[in-house]
Amino acid sequence: MKQQNSVLRSIDWITILIYIALLAFGWVSVCGASYSYGDADLFSLETRSGMQIVWIVTSIMLGTCLLLIDDRLYETFAFAIYVVMLLLLFATIFNPHEIKGSRSWIVMGPLRIQPAEFAKFATALAVAKLMSGYKFSIEKWKDLAKAIAMIITPMILIVMQKETGSALVYASLFLMLYREGMTGSFLFTGIAMVVYFVVGIRFEQPLLWETPTHVGPFVVLLLIQILTSALVLVYCKAKKEAKYIFLTSVGITLLALLFSQFVIPFNIIWVQLLLLVVTICYLAWLLYYNHMREYFFILLFTIGSAVFFFSASYVLNNIMEPHQRVRINVLLGLEEDLAGAGYNVHQSEIAIGSGGLRGKGFLNGTQTKLKFVPEQDTDFIFCTVGEEEGFLGSASVLLLFLCLILRLIYVSERQTHTFGRVYGYCVVSIFLFHLFINVGMVLGLTPVIGIPLPFFSYGGSSLWGFTLLLFIFLRIDASRKLMRQ
Repeated sequence: MKQQNSVLRSIDWITILIYIALLAFGWVSVCGASYSYGDADLFSLETRSGMQIVWIVTSIMLGTCLLLIDDRLYETFAFAIYVVMLLLLFATIFNPHEIKGSRSWIVMGPLRIQPAEFAKFATALAVAKLMSGYKFSIEKWKDLAKAIAMIITPMILIVMQKETGSALVYASLFLMLYREGMTGSFLFTGIAMVVYFVVGIRFEQPLLWETPTHVGPFVVLLLIQILTSALVLVYCKAKKEAKYIFLTSVGITLLALLFSQFVIPFNIIWVQLLLLVVTICYLAWLLYYNHMREYFFILLFTIGSAVFFFSASYVLNNIMEPHQRVRINVLLGLEEDLAGAGYNVHQSEIAIGSGGLRGKGFLNGTQTKLKFVPEQDTDFIFCTVGEEEGFLGSASVLLLFLCLILRLIYVSERQTHTFGRVYGYCVVSIFLFHLFINVGMVLGLTPVIGIPLPFFSYGGSSLWGFTLLLFIFLRIDASRKLMRQ
C-alpha cells in the first residue's frame, strides 16, 4: 500500500489534465460534427455524441486500471503482447468483413475493433524491451536491423489489410531510433527520397526553357550529384574529391544546358545519366583505394537515389491503387477533381475558412450540419473545430497538443531506465505523426491517408489505443524512482 501511494503521488498529473482537456474538446467537436437539426438529446446513446461519452468513460476507466498495474509487467510481457498482436493482425487479413475497402476491422455484432490501433502500444513496448537489453547497441547493424524489423513487421501486416494510412504511422518510430543514436543519414535519406518524389512527379511534364528536357528529372539528377558531393565532404572529410564531383557534375550540366538552349536542342538528361555513371564509378574507385566504409554507404545512397527516382513514376502509375494515385496527384496540383478525390479536402477548407476568427459557435456550423464534409466526425473532425470555434479555437487546440507533446518529451527525458525513455519517445513519435498528418490533410498540406486525430476523432478503437499508449507510459514514469529488488 505504501508503494502504491508513492506511485500515485509520482503520477504526472499535468499530462493527465491535458488528456482530460483534450477529451472534453474532442467530445464537443464530435457533437458539432455529428449533430443534425432536430436531434433532441446530445447524450442519447442513439447519437454519435452519446456513444462518444461511452468511449470516453471507458477510456478513463482503462487508464485508471493501467495506472494500478505493476509497471514491471509491461516490460516482462512486452514480447508476448507483441506476438499476440501480430497474430491478431495476421488473422485480420482474412477477415470477411470489408469496410470502405479495408479488412482492418474485426466485427463482433454491434462492436467493431481495429487491431492496428492496439498494435501501436504493443510495438512500442516490444521495441523498448529490445533496446533496453544489456548488450543492445544501436550502433551495431545487427541490433539496429532487429529494431527496424520489429517496426516494419506490423506495417506489412496492416498494408495487407489494405489499411495503408495506419501502416504509415509505424514509420514515425524511426524518430525514436534517431533520438536513441541512429545515424542521421537514415533521416537524411528519407527526406531526400520525399524531395525526389515530389519534385520528380510534380514537374515530370514541364520543359526546361526551350529545350526538350523535362524539369523534374533534370532537377532531381542534379540534386543527387550535389548531395553526393556534400556527403563525401561531410562524412569522408575529402574536400578535393567532393570538389571534383561537384564541379564536374554541375559544370558539365550547365554547359550542356547552354548548348541545348543556344546551339542544338537535345535532352540533357542523357548527359546527366552519363555523369551519374561516372560518379558511381569514381565512388567505387575511392572505396577500393581508401577502404573507408563511408564511401560504401555514399555509393549505396547515390545508386539508391537513382533507382528510387526512376521507379517512383512506375510505382505511382502501376502499383498504387487508383484512389491513392488520384489523391497524390490532387495534393501535388496535377489534378483538381473537386468532385472526386479532392472533394473532402476542398469542403474541409471551405468549412475552416468560413469559421473566420471566432467561429460560428457551438452547433452553428453550416458545412458540417449539412454534411458537406465526408468523415467529418472521424478523419476530418478538425474542420469542425475550425468552423465552429474559428482560428482562435483551432489555435487553442493545436497549442494544447503542443503542450502534450512537449510534456511527453520532458517526461521521456527524465526516465532513469532505457525502457521508459524509448517507450516514451515511441509515444511522442506516434502522437506527433497523427497530429501532423491529420491536420495537414484537413488543410490540404498532406495526402489523405485516413488516420484519426488523437482524442478527437469519433470511435472507441482509436480512443482506447491512444489511452493505452499514454497511460502505460505514465505508469512507467510514476515508478522511475522506485528501488527495484
